[in-house]
Amino acid sequence: MLLFELLIGLLLGGAILTALADRIGAPYPVLLALAGTALAVSPIEVPGIRLDPDLALTLFVAPVILDAAFDASPRDLRENWLPVSSLVLVAVALTIAAVALVARWLVPGMPWSAAIALGAVVSPPDPVSATAILGRLSPPRRLVVILEGEGLLNDVSALLVYRLAVGAALGTAFTASHAVPLFLANSLGSVALGWVLARLYLLVTARITDLSISVVTQFVATFAVWIVAEKLGVSTVLTIVVYALILARLTPTHLNAEVRRGSLAVWEVAVYVLNALAFILIGLQLQDIGDAIPGGVARYAAFGVAILGTVIAVRLAWTFTYNVLARLVERFALPAERRTPALRSYKSALVVGWCGMRGLLTLATALALPFDGAFANPEIRDLVIVAAFAVVLGTLVIQGLTLGPLLRWLDLGDDGRALQERAVARQEATRAALRSLDGNQEPEAAILRKEYAVVLQDDAMRHLRPKVFGRLRMAAIAAERDVLLSLRRDRRIGDDAYRDVEEELDWAEGNARRRGRAVRPLDGKDGAAG
Repeated sequence: MLLFELLIGLLLGGAILTALADRIGAPYPVLLALAGTALAVSPIEVPGIRLDPDLALTLFVAPVILDAAFDASPRDLRENWLPVSSLVLVAVALTIAAVALVARWLVPGMPWSAAIALGAVVSPPDPVSATAILGRLSPPRRLVVILEGEGLLNDVSALLVYRLAVGAALGTAFTASHAVPLFLANSLGSVALGWVLARLYLLVTARITDLSISVVTQFVATFAVWIVAEKLGVSTVLTIVVYALILARLTPTHLNAEVRRGSLAVWEVAVYVLNALAFILIGLQLQDIGDAIPGGVARYAAFGVAILGTVIAVRLAWTFTYNVLARLVERFALPAERRTPALRSYKSALVVGWCGMRGLLTLATALALPFDGAFANPEIRDLVIVAAFAVVLGTLVIQGLTLGPLLRWLDLGDDGRALQERAVARQEATRAALRSLDGNQEPEAAILRKEYAVVLQDDAMRHLRPKVFGRLRMAAIAAERDVLLSLRRDRRIGDDAYRDVEEELDWAEGNARRRGRAVRPLDGKDGAAG
């Protein structure tokens, strides 16, 4: 019962801190992690909650990864495959090497296998952290694609090195000739498994039309995919990513509109709850980490800060180096009409370099280290865990809190591409609906033609004065609600009719708010967006 009460308290605290984060403009994962840390070091008696690494990765990472991958765009990832690949492969490799060298320099007695394992633990930016923080900001779409793509794929390289390093720490010999085939087999196996399991899921659930059953099967299948990938020894994250990408392409023909709307709403709440618990629990792990350190706190802290500085510096160095190389290649190898200097700006390099937040993935892999081999020495294992915690908390606080101000200072906002594409999609879909009514002389068809013509005019007018349009639409919906309440109060309609119309108004208001946010001008003024 005590654990249940603690979880309820954490969720309530998470909701309050999220509301506070919205008010002060800070990413909510930062406040949650700081709150967990404050609880861990406070005199208040907080029951210890140990994060089982395997359970933490399955419970917290699998659904969030699937949710992020489901919304990812394969087209955008293909367009930006080079910068994404450079972060997934080169940045991870450089970070592992630099961290291992710094760790060995500071602690000469640390075995190379343990130092490389530490580098692999702290090298991949956490997909949960990136998704949670970027979702509250409005950076250029291309930067979002690069960072989300990195978050979805970087475990393929980092966790492979982690497994090899831990194996070496336990006495298993390996060479580059073994690592390369293993990397290829791991990647190809993950892609194949994700594709097969997605097809199997769609085949098994093809006849499910009930919302509750559909949502339950979605969550069960997500955890099952992760567990199967883990049992087969392939990349769990890459398997989930491929699985989600396949589902995203085929689900529109697989689910009816009611089930799809309900599923999206449930997933949005579930992902938030998992994120809130995960980041608070990250801070609470300081209890166990502090208990594990017998003494020499300053030495452990200095080691953690040194690793944190190395991680941040290496990522920034690589993003600027890549930027310079890309500019040189573009200048000397591409014709003038194909050059895109705006996408190679040093501002973009700085933002990508600063978006290196680590999170649950780093802490869980650190806590999953064995207790034998090179890690039989408790000092070595504790140093790795302390460094991992320092990198997680440090990047969340330092980079997470300053990312919004940095974007504003650099004047980097949404480039409007997604807005333009949404407008094209709505207009073309509406024109297709009008064409389907051509030649139909029924009175109902005439009414529908007028309705669709208004929708087209609505989209055209919306971009002229979006704030005015949004204010008038919300006022109209509020008037409808007042009349609806009055009708129920006067007993002219019953509760069934009230709830049906109320649901229609809820959808209209949600659509109005969403589209209003989408067309908000970057300069905050009324007028055409972009």
